[in-house]
Amino acid sequence: MHVLHVLDHSIPLQSGYTFRTRAILKEQRALGWRTSQITSPKHNPGENPPAMEEVDGIRFYRCLESRSLVSRLPVLGQWSVIQVLTKRLIEVARELQPDVIHAHSPALNGVAAIRAGQALGIPVVYEVRGFWEDAAVSHGTSSEGGLRYRLTRAMETWVLRRADAVTCICEGILQDLVSRSIPREKITIVPNAVDASRFQPLEKRDPILERELSLEGKKVVAFIGSFYDYEGLDLLVDAMPDLLVARPDIRLLLVGGGQVADAISTRVAELGLSEKVIMTGRVPHETVEGYYSCTDILVYPRKSMRLTELVTPLKPLEAMAQKSMFLASDVGGHKELVRDGVNGTLFRADDRNDLVDCLLRLMEQESRWPSIRAAGREFVENERNWVNSVANLKAVYSRLAPGASL
Repeated sequence: MHVLHVLDHSIPLQSGYTFRTRAILKEQRALGWRTSQITSPKHNPGENPPAMEEVDGIRFYRCLESRSLVSRLPVLGQWSVIQVLTKRLIEVARELQPDVIHAHSPALNGVAAIRAGQALGIPVVYEVRGFWEDAAVSHGTSSEGGLRYRLTRAMETWVLRRADAVTCICEGILQDLVSRSIPREKITIVPNAVDASRFQPLEKRDPILERELSLEGKKVVAFIGSFYDYEGLDLLVDAMPDLLVARPDIRLLLVGGGQVADAISTRVAELGLSEKVIMTGRVPHETVEGYYSCTDILVYPRKSMRLTELVTPLKPLEAMAQKSMFLASDVGGHKELVRDGVNGTLFRADDRNDLVDCLLRLMEQESRWPSIRAAGREFVENERNWVNSVANLKAVYSRLAPGASL
C-alpha cells in the first residue's frame, strides 16, 4: 500500500496539526505501508523551499509559493493555492504512482486532491481535522455566517461529496458532516491519540527552573500551549483574584504565545497580578517538559463555541500520558476525552465561579489524584493510542485499492 498524503504544513513546524501528521506517518510505516508527503504553498509562506526536504527521516515534497498579484487577493489567493498545489500534486503522483491520495484539512488540499485524483484515476480520501471557517472566526479574520465563512464551508462540502472516502478526528465533526447529507457509511473516525511511550510521568520538579520562576513552595496552575482567544486564558486570569483569596500560595504559569498574548499581559497588569502570574513567552520545544514538571494542575479553559464543541484537542491526552492533573472546561471536544472525576476533571465552560470552585476543590482532594492519574494513563495506553487510531484506515484503504497489499 502506497499512500500519498497532502498536507497544509508539516514538521519541522510545530503544531497539533504537524504532530498528528508525524504520528500517523510513523504508524503507517510501522505497518509496512509506503507513504509519500506533499505540503501546500502555505508551508513556510514567503520562503523559497527546496523541491524536497527530509525531516525526521520523512521526505516531504514542497510547493513553491505563488508570487502573482492574484495570490495576494482575498478568495482569489485561495484559488491560487489550489492551482499551485494541484499542478505539483499531479507531477508528484505521476512520478510515484500511489494507490491512494489522502488529503488532510483544509478544503484547499481536498480540492487539489480531487482534481489530481480525477486526472490520474487515483482514489481520494479526505480527512477533516477541524472546520477552518470556525477557526477563522475565533482568530478574528472572518465572521460566522459571513461570505468568506459560507464560501469556505461550501468548498469543504464540495470536497466531502466527491471524495471516495472521508475520515475525521472525532464524533462531533462526524455529526456535522452527517448533517450536510454526507452518508454515514462513507465516514470513518480516526481519532486523536498519543504515543504514551513518548510521555513519561514527571516525578519531581526541575529545581533550577522552579527557582528561576520563584515557584518554590507554591501551588502552580498552568496553561502550556498556543494563546488563541478560544483557549479561554482571559477567564483563567480573571479567576486568579478569587483563587488567591482562598489560596495565597497559588501561582499561574502561562507558557507560550500567540494571538492574545498582549491582551492577556495587559489584563494581568490591570488586575495587579504581575507577581502572581508568570508569563514566559514561547519556549524551545525541548525545554517544555521542565515547565510541565513545575506544574501541579494544568487548566484547559476553552470557551464554548462551534470550534471547541465539535473538535477534540491533543493537550488533555498528552496530560493523561504524563500523568499530569488537569482541569478542563466541559465543551464537547473535551467531553469526548474526559470522564469527569475518572481520568480528569471538568468545569462549566465560560463560568469563572465554577472554574474557581472546581480548581480549589481539586486542590483539596490530593488523595484522589493518584487514581485519576492512573486512569488517564490507562486510557491513552489502551484506547487513545496511534496503533488503534491508524488501524481504522485499513478498511478504508483496502476498499479503495483492493489490489494493494496491507
